[in-house]
Amino acid sequence: MEKIVRQGMLYDLYGELLTEHQREIFGDLVNNDMSLSEIAESYGISRQGVHDVIRRCDKQLEAYESKLHLLEKQLSKEE
Repeated sequence: MEKIVRQGMLYDLYGELLTEHQREIFGDLVNNDMSLSEIAESYGISRQGVHDVIRRCDKQLEAYESKLHLLEKQLSKEE
C-alpha cells in the first residue's frame, strides 16, 4: 500500500486522537496534498518543524493501529 494512502486511512480512523495542531498539519498533508513548505508557510513555522510534527503523527497513528488493528480489520472485510 502506498505510504500516503496508508497515512490517510490511519488519519481517518485515529485522527481525533491527535492534538488539534497535529490534526491540522497532518490533515493538510494527507487531505489537502500540501507540501511541507506550503504547510510551514501557512502556520508560520519552519519546514523542519512541520516534518517533526508529521513524523510524530506517523508514529502515533501506527502505534494506535498496532494496538487496535482497526485498519487491518477494515481491509480484511473488503477482501
